[in-house]
Amino acid sequence: MKRLVLLAAALALLPSCDEMSYQPRYDSYEPSGLFADGKSRQALPAGTMARGDEVPLAALNTRPEMSMELLARGRERYEIYCTPCHDQAGYGRGIVPARGFPEPPSFHIARLWGAPDSHIVDVITRGHGVMFSYADRVTPADRWAIAAYIRALQLSQDAPAGLLDDQDMARLAEGAP
Repeated sequence: MKRLVLLAAALALLPSCDEMSYQPRYDSYEPSGLFADGKSRQALPAGTMARGDEVPLAALNTRPEMSMELLARGRERYEIYCTPCHDQAGYGRGIVPARGFPEPPSFHIARLWGAPDSHIVDVITRGHGVMFSYADRVTPADRWAIAAYIRALQLSQDAPAGLLDDQDMARLAEGAP
């Protein structure tokens, strides 16, 4: 009796599986009532890039000139994309590792001090270790800006005292921030 009930239930559910055989969709250039202009094929959103597009690839291979604008843009992008894991100062103690995820390396270790800027750009582009690629989120020009800002962070945290002027040396001696 139990088998008969299960068989009847299975047979009753069988017709519902056919809902997947017809998938409504639009063919290219087919009229559509969904959009105001009546077309099913819409223009791509601004900023959309095709894979292998030469313009972004050229920007990826060309390091921009260092400037305060570049550092300001790099700081803005770093704070958006990097601080959740790497923290504000770049030590790798952000909110994400604090929640149990693997801690990223500090930007203040010798290996990353000695790495070329292109290494930082490449890690942003391709990802490394448990860090995934940010290529779809960060433009090539912004990757260079982030790399420049990371260099500024490294210098700000590990600057030799000889680079400080007299006023900053006096503040350092007093223990002032």
